[in-house]
Amino acid sequence: MNNHMERLRTEYQNTPVPEELDRIVDQAIAKSLHSSRRKRVKYTWAAGACAVVLLFLVTINASPAVANALSAIPGVDRIIKVLTWKEYAVDEPGGYHANIKVPAVTNLDNQPLEQGLNEKYLKENKALYDKFMAEIEALKQQGGGHLGLDAGYKIKTDNNDILSIERYVDESRGSTSEKLELDTIDKKNEILITLPMLFKDDRYIQLISDNIKEQMKQQMKTDADKFYWVSGSAEVLPTDEFRAIQKDHSFYINNDGKLVIVFNKYEVAPGYMGSPEFIIPTEVISDALVSRKYIK
Repeated sequence: MNNHMERLRTEYQNTPVPEELDRIVDQAIAKSLHSSRRKRVKYTWAAGACAVVLLFLVTINASPAVANALSAIPGVDRIIKVLTWKEYAVDEPGGYHANIKVPAVTNLDNQPLEQGLNEKYLKENKALYDKFMAEIEALKQQGGGHLGLDAGYKIKTDNNDILSIERYVDESRGSTSEKLELDTIDKKNEILITLPMLFKDDRYIQLISDNIKEQMKQQMKTDADKFYWVSGSAEVLPTDEFRAIQKDHSFYINNDGKLVIVFNKYEVAPGYMGSPEFIIPTEVISDALVSRKYIK
């Protein structure tokens, strides 16, 4: 698997940069250094008429060529970014549509972490694609139907200290569902931050859960359109009530250094509420924190 990943990485890194990106990078380098040797690479497009397309993409926000070029310049820090490594696109007659973007973290010195994350992202999204194609065939045999899938990623935080990546999966087949997963990286020490490692012990679970319940009730009190499955809400069965977060619950650290707890759609509220997020006041958890290195 490692050899396979390395081959894919090498192939991607050899993908030429579009001229417009090349010009932008040249301008940035010229502004910083006033003079530099410029390398220009022609970019050619290959197109084909296929229902299923596998593309290598280069983005202005995160291209290995751009990142590596800039990090090689004296005085310019290493640029740790996330790029779209692959894209699976399906558009077939009958109502079958999918778009799956596979992220990849680039430019980490910690190669085991970089490879581990990228292999995980590739494996997850390849499995999504294979499952989607199998479901299409099953639906066709049953007379047809509608099936949609949108999977990708968002950068929740990207500053000097923290990189938080959210991966989402939206499925539609009559109704819609959404699943979120997040990874938060300490960019300076190049380690993956987990929720338990932020705290001295398990007290944080109850502290955070109690605060979220308070926030839910306050939001419902001030906004009639908001509704959560929390104790005290009308028409909420005890079995549906939100009680506590998980030990390794989904989270990220925002640009203000605040802990943000994230829930999936339908996890703590009706579908129209989407995927709720709750910013946890630092004073609520300060005594339980190992340090204030990450949470401010």
